[in-house]
Amino acid sequence: MKYQMNTDGGARGNPGPSAIGVVIRNEKKEKIFELGTYIGKATNNQAEYAALIEGLKAALERKISHLDCRLDSELIVKQLKGEYRVKNIDLKTLWLTARELASRFKEIEFSHVLRENNQDADLLVNKALDAYQDSPKGF
Repeated sequence: MKYQMNTDGGARGNPGPSAIGVVIRNEKKEKIFELGTYIGKATNNQAEYAALIEGLKAALERKISHLDCRLDSELIVKQLKGEYRVKNIDLKTLWLTARELASRFKEIEFSHVLRENNQDADLLVNKALDAYQDSPKGF
């Protein structure tokens, strides 16, 4: 069975307060996992990688072996496919973690999708950021 995972990460400010969103669906398009959480201060790209890493961990915990990963960050997808080099040292560490986790799947694909095709994950990011902003600790 092939699962689909949409991930998104975002920062308000770059770097700034950041959050991640992850949605995993089965072949019937039913949500089997979702996560939206504040992760602290990060860049947009760091948040994108953090979302992917948390999503890969969640998929592995659920014994998923075939996964189609959809991200709205073209940079991250191209880095994961080896089309772009990872020059930033902070991203290199995250890239290595993502690659190691990805190697545990029997089949894994990384695809770039437009933001409008990643709405569920994007919504989770914004809800987490809004909740953080509205909390007493706030921005």
